[in-house]
Amino acid sequence: MTSQAFPKTFRLLRRSEFRRVYDEGQRRSTSLCTVFFRSNGLPHSRLGVTVPARVGNAVLRNRLKRRVREVFRLNRANLPGGWDILLNPRETVAKVPFAALQRELLRVFPRLPPQAGEPALPSPQGAS
Repeated sequence: MTSQAFPKTFRLLRRSEFRRVYDEGQRRSTSLCTVFFRSNGLPHSRLGVTVPARVGNAVLRNRLKRRVREVFRLNRANLPGGWDILLNPRETVAKVPFAALQRELLRVFPRLPPQAGEPALPSPQGAS
């Protein structure tokens, strides 16, 4: 039985980590969100969520983030390791049923672990 916790080791926390995924990652879009993902060279995947202020007030933005993190947390064991995943949910995420949100996000998450030839995280000297 795997843990259902969502510790900091499974999250993108620093601006530089978010920036790296935006700049070097692949992108997929759906009607509910835009997903960026990049190989991270770790045995587990990490998640970051950003919601722009134009989506709504702080209460709505935080609700969207909680819903997306919950999908990741509940399905972490089914997702391949080795990815940094960054989600930009749209306002419609707050209106769809949780099951529909979960189905849509699992459809766009990377399904396979990164290939051996994909670059791992670059050295800190090149980071901004």
